Amino acid sequence: MAPKLPPQYPLQHSTVAAADGEKQSHSAPPSGILRWLLTTNHKEIGSLYLIFSLTMFFIGGIFALVVRAELFQPGLQLIQPEFFNQMTTMHGLIMVFAAVMPAFTGLANWMIPLQIGAPDMALPRLNNFSFWLLPVAFTLLLSTLLMPGGGPNFGWTFYAPLSTTYAPASTTFFILALHMAGISSILGAINIIATILNMRAPGMRLMDMPLFVWTWLITAFLLIAVMPVLAAVITMMLMDINFGTSFFDAAGGGDPVLFQHLFWTFGHPEVYIMILPAFGIVSAIIPTFARKPLFGYASMVYATAAIALLSFLVWAHHMFVVGMPLVAELFFMYSTMLIAVPTGVKIFNWVTTLFRGSISFESPMLFALAFVVLFTIGGFSGLMLAIAPADFQYHDTYFVVAHFHYVLVPGAIFAIMAAVYYWLPKWTGHYPNERLAQWHFWFSIIGVNLTFFPMHFAGLAGMPRRIPDYALQFADFNLLSSVGAFFFGTSQLLFVAGIVMCVRGGKKAPAKAWEGATDLEWTVPCPAPLHTFETPPVMHRTSH
Repeated sequence: MAPKLPPQYPLQHSTVAAADGEKQSHSAPPSGILRWLLTTNHKEIGSLYLIFSLTMFFIGGIFALVVRAELFQPGLQLIQPEFFNQMTTMHGLIMVFAAVMPAFTGLANWMIPLQIGAPDMALPRLNNFSFWLLPVAFTLLLSTLLMPGGGPNFGWTFYAPLSTTYAPASTTFFILALHMAGISSILGAINIIATILNMRAPGMRLMDMPLFVWTWLITAFLLIAVMPVLAAVITMMLMDINFGTSFFDAAGGGDPVLFQHLFWTFGHPEVYIMILPAFGIVSAIIPTFARKPLFGYASMVYATAAIALLSFLVWAHHMFVVGMPLVAELFFMYSTMLIAVPTGVKIFNWVTTLFRGSISFESPMLFALAFVVLFTIGGFSGLMLAIAPADFQYHDTYFVVAHFHYVLVPGAIFAIMAAVYYWLPKWTGHYPNERLAQWHFWFSIIGVNLTFFPMHFAGLAGMPRRIPDYALQFADFNLLSSVGAFFFGTSQLLFVAGIVMCVRGGKKAPAKAWEGATDLEWTVPCPAPLHTFETPPVMHRTSH
């Protein structure tokens, strides 16, 4: 028995035959809008999450393009500073809470039951409820732009007192929207934990699960740990705004820095909530297209757990300039450097998996390789920001913007795109149009680097972020970033075109759509039947 690699399992049952039987044993689902409103099927709910996420990705992207259009040249060009602040804030909130997080949840809904041999999620009705909270929450959030005084204008981190004493009247609706999104996340996380711990196929141990399932199990515990902290801090905001309390008002005995401590206690684990599932996706794709088992499976699991635990010890590296004691700055500096070690283990394992592999470069692999390279660049700039005296210079400049966009765009978003191209055959029964997908990849990678790489230099030269105007010496950097942003944004239309074409038809995919794929989902027909694994497959370990 292989001690470190997850063994490959022949199935005791014929999955195809089971799927055919299931088609006959279920009555037809309701048709029309009711089917989607009332569905409890994990595949349909996963599709709803992914469609919602894609819609919000474009809305958040449009907000970003408004910001980049204003910054194309020095001077106030198109919009007023107040509206610029609203666009900056809404872009961040939508991308974090309505695009990236729901996309990963959609992938979890679709793939986790298939990867562990479960017939559905453990709590199907709760699954439906947790999804439908999101469209309500973010319709409410977007509607604040139409309210008197406008929408949130205080940055996606909504620091007090900007978000309390000086906030627009619509902030109360923003708080309600975030509460609803937080409830959705907690319910989804409970469902994922219950599914993974209770519904694995007979014979599948925890250390036999695919890395995507492992990363989501750990992410779900992170969500349950930190979303109540977000709920607490926005409830304290609500009290300060509407009920005369002074949690964050120094004049009443409160402390604005308390807000930052509470927010980043949530906010830094949140960064890993948005990246750990991406690690799982890349850990599935690279072995498939390198045609080799993942190197160091057990070390990848332990590294993921280590990242999650350490993420609770680094929050104040966002706060080096607030005047912390030297001992606190040293602690958070060293703990932030330490979290790079398990992340480095993952990158080493991916590169070692590629070494001497029989590599092919289909579109999922291209996005996965771009993830490894560009996410590493974001990691290196993160190490620079971890050094407290250097952070005093970088803080609140475009260097920080460049850093976290290299983590979240070619990191989280490229991983989501890789996952979509990888699993589209399983979802639709057709391969994506490879030529279109490759065009999408190359346009995206050029656009991302043209947008965000110049921001490093603008930040190092001293350009502050979240301002609608800037000094003349930053003009060239901003021109490049704005051109890159529009290039990247418009190239995502190719992504939508590729998905639509794949849904409508294309080259038929067999059950095992990719030659090197070994996980359990590739034993199910393409497209996956609505109901799978009613008779769970029994796993047998093969000796190696």
